[in-house]
Amino acid sequence: MVTRLLIAFVAVAALAVVTSASIAKEDAAGDTHSGVVVSAGAGKLTMTDKDGKNEHTHDVAADAKISCDGKECKLEDLKKGASVKVTTKDKKAIKIEAKKKV
Repeated sequence: MVTRLLIAFVAVAALAVVTSASIAKEDAAGDTHSGVVVSAGAGKLTMTDKDGKNEHTHDVAADAKISCDGKECKLEDLKKGASVKVTTKDKKAIKIEAKKKV
């Protein structure tokens, strides 16, 4: 009986550790959302949500990773109407992935 309780305790503890690590990894990665580019340049990205509503602007980190159709590019290369996926951390865009509008 004690052995079963010990095994159950170890299993629950292991599950708690795995879950905590997963949550910490998500927090470190930042928040991600998708939308459409309105304008980009001078350290800022203005975009809408996928439906073209909720226009908002992100400050872009100086070391942000920016790609256009899978290739490294600059903030100024982002074109109006392109679909974009933005990852933010501490209220700054740290990763921007853009694709030409279809």
